[in-house]
Amino acid sequence: MPSGHARGPWDAAGQHGGPPAALVARAVEGLEAPVPMLLARLSMEFLGAVPMTALEVRAAVTKPGKRLQLAEATVWAEGREVIRARAVRIRREPVAVPDSAVPGPQIAPPEALTAERLGLPPHGEAEGFARTGMELRFADGRFAAPGPATAWFRLAMPLVEGEPTSPTQRTVAAADFGNGVSAELRFETHVFVNAELTVHLSREPVGEWFAVQGVTEHGPEGTALAASVLHDVEGPVGRAAQALFVADRPAAVA
Repeated sequence: MPSGHARGPWDAAGQHGGPPAALVARAVEGLEAPVPMLLARLSMEFLGAVPMTALEVRAAVTKPGKRLQLAEATVWAEGREVIRARAVRIRREPVAVPDSAVPGPQIAPPEALTAERLGLPPHGEAEGFARTGMELRFADGRFAAPGPATAWFRLAMPLVEGEPTSPTQRTVAAADFGNGVSAELRFETHVFVNAELTVHLSREPVGEWFAVQGVTEHGPEGTALAASVLHDVEGPVGRAAQALFVADRPAAVA
């Protein structure tokens, strides 16, 4: 059951993509595995707006294996399927690789940066995932400034009350901010909603702070792609991509 802290920027009645995406990651992490496994890829299609109502998450292994495992998951709200997802899990075991192949920290750490306080979104609700559900610190750029940006995110509360939130769940929740931090358009005049989210991880994430280093590329006909490098405090940890639907905001005044 979502709180107001899960609300998205586009509609007061809809959730931000980050919380339900993290719930999908949680469901896949909870599936049985014969060995420790990395959630190497998680690809989610948003079949419609995720409402601010109770969600049911279903997940199952579709291809078992000790080296490679495939899984599928769905999210349901009010009897309607709102997210469809596929996951790839790869076994984790020590393998010697050169130190040069494992990148270290590349951006300013979150403790060296100032916390960001966002203004109210266009729908006017005070609670929302970007405002009250996340702690936010920009290493480069700003929400209000168009163009590429890098921001650190930390969940301000557990994903599910009464249980710890894994680093993978935190990474996926942050990954859905790529189109927001790197926006080329203003929230007040346009919508640029991601129809899907795909996350690739190169290793197991660690810690509570995760950075999204994003850039958005627009086409001329209401489409765009937001691509992000994901970091934890030890360095790059993966990539994320979002295909965007772009349109004038109906209530926008030029």
